[in-house]
Formats: sequence, C-alpha cells, structure tokens
Amino acid sequence: MPVAVSLYEQRGILIMMNKILFPLVAGLLLLCPEPGLAQGNEGSIQLLDHSTQEPIERARYRYSSQNGSTDNSGVITIEYVENDTLFFSHVGYGEWFVTDSQVRAAFKKGRLFREQRLIAKPVTIIAVRPKPGDVEKIGLDFNDRLSHDAGALLNQSAAVSSIRKSGSYGFDPVLRGYKYDQLNIVVDGLLCSAAGCPNRMDPPTSQIPPNMIEQVEIYKGPHSFRYGTGFGGTIVFESNPVRFSREQDLYGRMSGGFESNGEVYRSEGVVGLRDQTYDLGLFGSFSKGDDYTDGDAVTVPSSFQRASMGGRMGLKLADNQKLTVTATHNNARDTDFPALPMDLRSDKTWLFNAKYERSYQGGDFDNWETGLFASFVDHTMDNLGKDLHPRMLDATTEANTVSYGGRSEGTWVFENGRLYSGIDVRIERAEGERTREFLMGPMAGKTVHDNVWNGGQIAKPGIFGEYYHSFPGFDLIASGRLEYNDARATDLSQDFAAKNPEIEANDINPNFSIGGIKHVSDELSLGLWLGRAQRSGSITERYINSFPVGRDPYEMLGNPALKPEINNQIDLTLAYLTGNTSLDIGIFASLLQDYISSEIDPSLKPAMPSSPGVRRYVNIDDAFMTGFEVIWKQRLFAGLKHQASLAWTYGEDRVRNEPLPEIAPLDFRYTLWGSYLDNTLMPMVTLRHVTAQDRVSTAFGETDTPSFTLLDVGVTYKINKSIGVTAGVKNLFDEAYYEHLNRSIKGQSRPIFAPGRNVYLTLFADMM
Repeated sequence: MPVAVSLYEQRGILIMMNKILFPLVAGLLLLCPEPGLAQGNEGSIQLLDHSTQEPIERARYRYSSQNGSTDNSGVITIEYVENDTLFFSHVGYGEWFVTDSQVRAAFKKGRLFREQRLIAKPVTIIAVRPKPGDVEKIGLDFNDRLSHDAGALLNQSAAVSSIRKSGSYGFDPVLRGYKYDQLNIVVDGLLCSAAGCPNRMDPPTSQIPPNMIEQVEIYKGPHSFRYGTGFGGTIVFESNPVRFSREQDLYGRMSGGFESNGEVYRSEGVVGLRDQTYDLGLFGSFSKGDDYTDGDAVTVPSSFQRASMGGRMGLKLADNQKLTVTATHNNARDTDFPALPMDLRSDKTWLFNAKYERSYQGGDFDNWETGLFASFVDHTMDNLGKDLHPRMLDATTEANTVSYGGRSEGTWVFENGRLYSGIDVRIERAEGERTREFLMGPMAGKTVHDNVWNGGQIAKPGIFGEYYHSFPGFDLIASGRLEYNDARATDLSQDFAAKNPEIEANDINPNFSIGGIKHVSDELSLGLWLGRAQRSGSITERYINSFPVGRDPYEMLGNPALKPEINNQIDLTLAYLTGNTSLDIGIFASLLQDYISSEIDPSLKPAMPSSPGVRRYVNIDDAFMTGFEVIWKQRLFAGLKHQASLAWTYGEDRVRNEPLPEIAPLDFRYTLWGSYLDNTLMPMVTLRHVTAQDRVSTAFGETDTPSFTLLDVGVTYKINKSIGVTAGVKNLFDEAYYEHLNRSIKGQSRPIFAPGRNVYLTLFADMM
C-alpha cells in the first residue's frame, strides 16, 4: 500500500524541486511549443474515487463510437475525438459526463476523479487499512493489524457484539441478535472455515489474519445473497488487493506492541516483491498473553498463544486476466477458556484460496471470476489444566472440520444497470471424539469414548443473482438465491440414532430481497428494503451428540429433523451528507418463523454426571426482533472531528412469551480525534456507555447485566512517512464491568469481567 506523505514533507520536496527544476523547465517551455492533442491520438485514463484514491472498476463509458468499461485498475484506453463528450455511468457513482477540455486534461494527467454518490443501504464498512490521507482511522490502523482475532475488528461497530467464553480469544460476533450460522462469514467472497471446536473456541473470524485485511463489509439483514445465505447478515472480509508496479518493487511492513494488563506481546509483518506481472508476498504474526486483572483487581484466567503465517501469489496472466493464490497456517496453543469445561490445547488450521479473474471489453458482459477454497481445522481441548475439586475425570476432545467449495460469477454492465449472477457450492464435514478417563466414583479406572458430531456433513450448492438499476433520482436493487441443502451423518452413533429416527435431511431454500433508494436531494436519500431468507440447521444444530455447547451448562442434542428457519425482514434507511456532516439511520424489524432454538427434554439422560440435563434443538413457531442504528459524523474546528453512534436490538420469543437470549443492550459510542503538525500527531478520545440489560431469558439462565461507562485515550505520532508510534490507555478509570454476552466462569456465578486499566504501546514501520 502506498504510504501517505505528510504535508510538511510534501512542501519540502516541492520547494527543492522548484529551486532545481523550475529554471530548466521554464527555459524548455520557452523554446518548445506545448504539444497538442490530435484527432485519433490514443491514451489511457484511470478513473479513481475522489476520497479513497481507489480505482473505480467496471464503470461504463461511451465516447463517440467507442464504448466499454473500466478494467480492474479503473483504466480505459480510448482514441481522442475532437470536441466530443465522454460519458460515464456506474451504479455506485451515478451518471456524469466529461467535456472536451476535461478530456484533454485527463489525457495529460492520466487520471479522472469521481465522488461516490449517497447510497442509503443497510451496510457498514470498517476500513482496517485506511488509504493515504485518511487520518481519521490511521490511529487505529496498526493496533488493528496486531490483533490476533479478526472478530475484534467487528466490535468497532456498535451494532456488533461478541460472545466471549475466554477473556482474550475466540470472540464470536453477534449482529443485531443474530449469531453463529445465522451470520454468513466470508473472505474475499470465497473462503470461510468451519469451527473445529464444538464449543466454538475457534469461530470462523478467529482464523482470519487481520494483518492482511483491508476492510470489512457488514451487510445487515437478508438483503445480499451473492456470497451465501445471509440469514441475519453477511460479513465480508476483503484482503489487501494484489498490486502490480511498472518497475520491480520490494515492499514490507513490521509492527509490534505491548499491553500492560496481561503482559500481552504482539507482532506482525509483511514482505513482498512485485513488478508488472507478479506480486509475491509473505506475511505472519505472533501474539502471546497471560492472565489479566479486571477493575476489581480480580485475576481472570486468559493466557493464550497464537501464531499465523502465510503467502500470497498474484500473477497478471494478461492485461485482462489475473490469478491470485493464498495459503495461510494458524496455530493456537494453551489458551484458557474459563467459561468452558475444557481449555484449548492446540488448534491448527490451514486455509487455501485461489481466484481467477478476467475482464472483457466491447460488450455487456464485463467480468468473470472463478474461485476455489478449502480449510482444514485440527482442534484439541482438555480439562487437564483446570483446577477441579474433586477431579472426577480427565477429559480430552480431538475434533476436526473440513470446509471446501468453489464459486463462479459473471458481471454484466448495462447502460443503467449491473447484473451479478453465478453458481457456488460449499461442503462442510465435522468429526471428533471425546475421551473420558474416570478417576473417582463407581466408574473409576474406566475409559469412555464419545462421538462428538456423528461425522456430520452438509453440502450446499446454489445459484444466485443480484441486479442494480439506476433511474433518475431512484435506485432499485434486487437479490436472490436458490440453495439446495443436503445433510447426513457419515459416522453415526447408535445412541444418537436411538434418539433421532430421522438422520438425513434435504431442503430447498429460496432467498430473495428487493430494495429501493430514493434520492430526495443531493444531500438526502431514503431507502426501503424487504427480504426473506431461509436457513437450514448447521452441523451442530443437527448432529451434536450431547455436548454442553449452549448458553447454559445443559448438554445439547442435535436434531436432524429441524425445519429451516425463516427471516422476513424490513429495513428503513436514511442517509444525509453535506460537506461537514453525515448522518446514517437504520431501522429494522424481523418476523421469524420456525426459529431454531432449544428446550430442555426431561426424558433424556446426560452423558456427564455433572450436567443438569439435556437440551434438544427445536423450532420455535414465532419470534420477533427489531432495532436501530444511528451514526453521526462531523468536522469541527481546529483540526477536530467527532463521531457518535448508537445501536439497540429487541428480541422476543412469542411462544414462551419471554425475551430471546443473548441480545446485547443499547450501546452508545462517541469518538473525538484530531490531526496536527501536518498529520503527524493524531490524538483520540473514545467514550462508550452501555445501558443495563434487564430483558433476559430465564429459560436459558440469563441474569441482568449492569450498565457501564468506559473512557479510552490514545495518540499516534509519525516520526516520518514510514515510522511511527501509537500509545494509549484503555479503560482509563479502571472500570469493573462485563458485557452481557460474556459467559460465566465455570463453577462460579461470576461472569468473565473485561480487563481493567490497560496501557498499550505500538511501534510500526510501513514501507508498503
């Protein structure tokens, strides 16, 4: 990534260039006439986003008898036509034209800029790797890279909470009350691992290396089905794009950090080489931490160790063809999970991703991309490090999951619209065995082996389409997906079969959404979205075999006969944007049919003597959720900016007549930051207030959660264009608090409290 040069450095460079070059250039201009642009001269123009400087891909253009679309680099090549006008159209940027004089200037500069127009869409974008000049997020950037868990990045949005069973690892995202397989998690539209742990110690987000992520797109609600069944939402992690250079370029980055509370050490780095036809890179990270203390000075077991390494190869096969191959290996060890019966002993994961892209010119068919992915997770957990009194047994679980598939998508660009259409398939398989060695009681000296998932396997082939059309002052977006779901057990336990007469299941799941955006003015847009999503049960929901994987200590029994759950959702959006202020408001309401939950079955006997009983996954006929999000940003004075955001969700089980479990309370956040000394000094203050949650599910053992208020302060100083330091304090006033979604410590009623005051320091060197 190009590195931002400060205004101070730019000014010095310009002064030097003026002193040396101005006399020479002036003399040459006096002797040589300015070259003219003649009819038929061929040239290339790159179309760029005005704010981000990123290429605008697949924008349609028409210039005299020439037409086509920009390529993956935002470039068009045309022959100059005197006194003619160049027309552009793009769903995200609207329709506009470029006059003859502007075309002549663009031929000389090689670039054209366009502002993205206002779109009131239910989506949040978190820029993890900000573009040069985007000072408002650069203070967060290097800490984001150092995180060992990509789930932590999502918590920048007030609409996203996390289920935490450990103080430092495996943050499982919850968006608007939707969680687990109700959320569709993908990387670059393709890759997504399946949790290797039945208790989700390693959710899919924990396997994503944050130091290779450029941005995260959070699609709220069932309104985009290009990447799968987004029942409650789709979260797309976008990797750094492959970049080619005219000359051979060696690039790299390295950063490291330390946190005082828990003695957490983090480091990450990237090194690579690129030229006109290839981009080869290696990346890696390492994090390790110990137990931390909360605001009450209580020690919370939270030690962890995580390493990640990988490589990426990008090849330009032709001017319109590109191949990208990525391989990543993650290794986690000896990580405490105080809320669970076992701790993570080892979690080894391989992720593979390959994508081929080809662009076309001269017709409506604009782009074709095809990709393959695979992930392999080997997970081991045990209770050998738990302080148990008395220790009745030693237990170890070895589990592994495999996920693989492919996706092929074509893009058609029309005068006022764009169509995405394609096919995909994803196959998941989970296997595992728990070994219990009894040390006391009537079974002392005996060993029992338990089948974890019954070798559950689910195959999901599907076809999808998404169409955007622009009318004068109005945009229409429609998305649809038809998916076949085939579920079966490849290693069936006889005990499980005796409790479930139906083992295999086949479903056809239709999904569709339609939305409209009315551009009331240049500043104001209103949106209305209607969506219906249908999701079949996951491997855990169908085939888990008496394991405590839920909210309470009850063992969970899968149910292959589950009906698909249905989400009927409406979203209302408002977007207001002026030169100094932006306001985004989103309101949603969901009617849920056959909602997948669980209930205690007194006829079932638990496998573990310490378990209070068994829950079976069931469908709830009727449930309801609603909520809203508000984001307000404003430029102030003296180099200051601020942002306020607010999110709230309400969930109700209409059959039990009580709240749905694991719904986060109202969350308010306020950030004030500034940029000084030519963008080299950037202080930041963040205030967060979360209200009490007294709407709890007694059926799942939830208890009220008190409110809390946090204050964080930090500052980034850039020593030069490549080297800088970030320092700050999280939880400045040492507040003793815990999130509503934090689980309780095993054997105690006390939840996992968050870290108390935490001083951090980050050093970085960026030559990307």
